[in-house]
This record gives sequence, structure tokens and C-alpha cells, in this order.
Amino acid sequence: MAILADETGVVEDDYTKDGTVDLKGNPIRRSERGRWNACFFIVVYEVFERMAYYGISSNLVVYMTKKLHQGTVTSSNNVTNWVGTIWMTPILGAYIADAHLGRYWTFLISSAIYLLGMSVLTLTVSLPGLKPPQCNEAQISNCKKASTLQLAIFYGALYTLAIGTGGTKPNISTIGADQFDAFEPKEKAHKFSFFNWWMFSIFLGTLFANTVLVYIQDNVGWALGYGLPTIGLAISISIFLVGTPLYRHRLPSGSPYTRMLKVIVAAFKKRKLSVPSNPKQLYELDMDAYTKNGGSRIGLTPSLRFLDKAAVMTESRDPWELCTVTQIEETKQMLKMIPILLITFVPSIMLAQVNTLFIKQGTTLDKRIGKFHIPPASLSAFMTISMLICVVIYDKIFVKLMRKLTKNPRGITLLQRMGIGLILHILVMIVSSITERKRLSIARQHGLVENGGQVPATIFILLPQFVLMGAADAFLEVAKLEFFYDQAPDQMKSVGTSYSTTAVGLGNFLSSFLLSTVSRLTEQHGRHGWILNNLNASHLDYYYGFFTVLNVVNFVFFLIVARSYVYKAEVFDLVELEVLSDE
Repeated sequence: MAILADETGVVEDDYTKDGTVDLKGNPIRRSERGRWNACFFIVVYEVFERMAYYGISSNLVVYMTKKLHQGTVTSSNNVTNWVGTIWMTPILGAYIADAHLGRYWTFLISSAIYLLGMSVLTLTVSLPGLKPPQCNEAQISNCKKASTLQLAIFYGALYTLAIGTGGTKPNISTIGADQFDAFEPKEKAHKFSFFNWWMFSIFLGTLFANTVLVYIQDNVGWALGYGLPTIGLAISISIFLVGTPLYRHRLPSGSPYTRMLKVIVAAFKKRKLSVPSNPKQLYELDMDAYTKNGGSRIGLTPSLRFLDKAAVMTESRDPWELCTVTQIEETKQMLKMIPILLITFVPSIMLAQVNTLFIKQGTTLDKRIGKFHIPPASLSAFMTISMLICVVIYDKIFVKLMRKLTKNPRGITLLQRMGIGLILHILVMIVSSITERKRLSIARQHGLVENGGQVPATIFILLPQFVLMGAADAFLEVAKLEFFYDQAPDQMKSVGTSYSTTAVGLGNFLSSFLLSTVSRLTEQHGRHGWILNNLNASHLDYYYGFFTVLNVVNFVFFLIVARSYVYKAEVFDLVELEVLSDE
């Protein structure tokens, strides 16, 4: 087939075929925009932004305990509730991006809100009038609490920050993935690696936060420790803006939630009608109606057949009573992912323990290495290092070996990768329970149960649970992000990505609920509770044992769901497989 050139001599085939455009809505050439040249700015942005976010969140429970004088359950719940909000607001951000402003402008406006929240938060930890006075009492209950005004400003800043991340988090990774044209084999092959390297950038920023920033907060001061992340966020936004001329963009395609709701309403209204045996008798648009926007028509599938009634043609052409087959299949794809979404709640609960109870455990142990004192939150750095190593090994070695065995371009399926992560989460909780039992045994031997003194055991006894958590997330978190993006319809990618963040958000809220409920129930009838302000008198080993059982039940549910899940149809032609095998 001949390839035609335009008046400038550039071949028509150089234009992207996935519907991406420039900021003015004009078609763009593949050679001028996108690919790794554009992704460089996006990935570097993510390094600095994650440094900023984890510079706040990693040590927040310590700040609430030492500076705001809050107890174990209160401080842990306040952290997980805030983190839960951070990860839930992307639902709104994804909606605004897909339905109204587009990903780029939603991201920029949200970044300004994010930076505002960070700036005010830095002021609250810096100005003496915005925090309670210093207290060195052994019992936190004897210290003066923060005033209502101080708490209002502090939490106002935190939740302003949360609103900002709602618009940045679901859109920045999607903008990155949009830089690769799925209709061009070589670019599609690079997209497979994008999510691994995306997570690598997250881990890199997290590593800096969990080492340098946490050390500064514990040993130099909270003003500098929070000021540096704020400066880092400003730098990250500037880096993103520099790459603007290279980005590919997608136009807003209307509210995906409304599109799905129309299908459900139309199917319900026509619930008494029969679906024709011939799919061609169902309502559908011409192929051109989809291809001109970079989309594709989706054929009818046998799943969730009740929704097919929405395409049964009647006299009405009301969009709330008649939907296309493609619109129905898009809705099916989003609904089919919900069981997988539910499964990811439990590992998200486990992840919430890292910045709360795991860190609180570290505060009770010997943190010295010679004259150097390790901040408890710095143990998260070992989790990050574990993630980094596992992601690199997975992408560069494991995937290439498994391709030869499975002929799957990804090496193994996304659900298989998630399954490995779920197994590792079980091991994390088993090891955590055993380690905590050992810590409590040492505390009893040295008579430290009642006074809550420092346990004469090195903080590094907690290292295995952090390292295992890192390995688990290298499998689960990367696969989860890629799964929800990949399996979402082309016009609902931001919503698909928000599924991933929703899981983390609800996991944190569930963590708060479980912590409060277990604490309350185990203290009934005069019993010693499992989770007290004095961890030496607590029973976190029992609590982690409970989490082990919860993870096992969740894994069984995963096996049932994964076995019946049908992936969205993908075509990997010979050319694509050759590209992958050559890398």
C-alpha cells in the first residue's frame, strides 16, 4: 500500500491514530510529540511530587503523637482517614478531567490547590502560635492538647492538600500512558514498561522522603522537614510545565458516569423486552463515528446480558432509553472490574499499617547505630528499596524469561501478578505477628510492660516486615494500576485509574474502622485491650494475626473471581510480538 505525503513532505502515517491532539485540539505527529521524550518530564515530576507527599505522610503519625499529643488509636486513625481522603478524591478529579476540563488543565488547577495546602501546612508546623507547647511528659494524656483553632488550621491544610491530589493523582499517570499510541506496535510495546518505570519513579521519590526528609524532621526540625517537600512540589510542577510542548492530549469525552448510568437506566426500563438473537439487530453507530475520535467499536459479549436490553431498538431515541452496543460494553467492562476492586481493599488495609502501627512499633525499640539515631519512619526506606529492586528484576529479567514460556507479551497476566502480591501480603502479616510477639516477650523480661519504656532490642527486628511489604507492593500495586488502566474502555481511562486510588482510599478508611472497633471490643468487660497507647501492654501480635486470617480469606475470594474474569479483548499481532522479543 502506498504511503501518501502531505504538502510538507511528512507522511500521513506519522500522525497518531489514537485520537490524541495538541492543546488546541489539532492532530499531532508521532515524531514530534509523546513517547519517552515527553514521559521524561512526567516521570521526573512524579519523583519530586512523591518526595513531597511522602515527606508529609510517612512521619505524620509521629508529628501527631509528639507535637499534637494524640494517643495511638487517635493519631493512627487521623492519619488513615486523611490518607483515605487523599486516595478517594481522585474519583472527582477523574470525572472533571474526562467530562469537562481534560486531564492537562485538571492537573494544573489541582496542582495549584495542592501547593497551597502544602504551604499552609508548613506554616502550621513552623509558627509557635499554630501548635501546642512542647511537652516531655512520658504520658501523653498529661500534655496540653492543641486548641480548636490550631487543629482547624492544621487539618484544613491537610485536607486542602487532599483536594489538590484528587485532581493530580488520577490524571498524571494517565497523561503519561497517553504518550504512547496503542495503534502503533512499537509504542504499544513501550507502554507495557511504562507502568513499571512509573512505579520506579514513585519509589525513588519515596526513598528520599523516608530517609533524608524523615531524618531532618526528627533531628533538625519540622519547619525545614516540611518546607523542603513544599519546595519539591513547586519544582515538580515547574518540571511538568517545561514538558508541555511535547505532550499528547485527549479531549474530554463527556461524563463516563453518566454514560454508564444511561445504560443501566435504559436496561431497567426495557427489562421486560427480549434481546434479539442476532446482535446486528441491536442499536449501534457506524465505525467512522468511533474512529474519528481515536476510539473503536466494541462487539457484543455474552457477559452481563441483562444490560444488552439497553440496545434493543424501539420507537424512542432518548439516550436514557436507547444505548449503543459499544456504550453497553464499556459499562460492562467497568462493572466487571468491581470484584477485583473489592479484593484490593484488604491489601490496602495492610499498606495503611506501614505509616501507622509499624512506625509506632519502631518508636518503642532501640534506634541507635553507634551515635546515629534512626528515625522510625526511615524504616519505610527499606520497603521502598525492596520495591525498587523487585520492579527492576521483574521488568528486566522475570518478564523476558516468562515471555518465552507463556508467549504472553507481559510475561504473566496482570491477575497472576496480583495473586503473587496477595500471597506475599499473607507472609507480611505472619512475620509481623511473630516479630511483635518477640518484642513483647523482651518487654516482659525487662519489666517494661507497665511503664512503656524503650525495649532493649534493635529497631531492625522490624526490617523483614518492611522488606516483604515492599516486595508485595512491587507485584500488587504495579499490577493493580496497570490492570485498571488497561481494562478500562478507551474513553474511561481516568476513571479506570481512579479505581486503583479508590482501593487505597477505602482501605485506609477500613483500617480506621477496624482499629477503632478492635480496640473498643477488646477493652470490654475490663479486659486489657489489643491496642493501647502503651504498646508494651498491647497485643498487636493478635491484631496482626487477625489480619493474616483476613488476607487468607481475601486470597480465596481472589482465586474464585480471577478464575472467571474475562479480559478485555486485545490483539497482539506478529509485529508486536517481534518488537517485544527484540527488547
